[in-house]
Amino acid sequence: MPRTKLRFGAGVYNIAMRHISTHIKRAVQNVRQTERGELLKYFCDELNKSRVRDGLAPISMGRMGKTLEKIPTKDLYYLKRVCDDAKNFSKKFWYELNPEKYKGSSGQAPRY
Repeated sequence: MPRTKLRFGAGVYNIAMRHISTHIKRAVQNVRQTERGELLKYFCDELNKSRVRDGLAPISMGRMGKTLEKIPTKDLYYLKRVCDDAKNFSKKFWYELNPEKYKGSSGQAPRY
């Protein structure tokens, strides 16, 4: 009967070792958290409060990402500050994204 190297020690090696994917998954989750992502999550949470109250469907992270994709991160901080200072977060948010859309017949934009 031929002797092999794995005959006596094969089971001992595998018991003490964990699969490499357990380490990789944890590292990927930490890397994916960015300041831009945190801002998008903040905007989703704040807008969804009023949307759910009004009976509208909540905005997903994907939709928010698409809406804010062309706005630089530093401008998102400005948008956050302005919307936080406003009486109605949702109205101010949508107005700041596209002020031309909300101009009345007099040519002036309403003040939110």
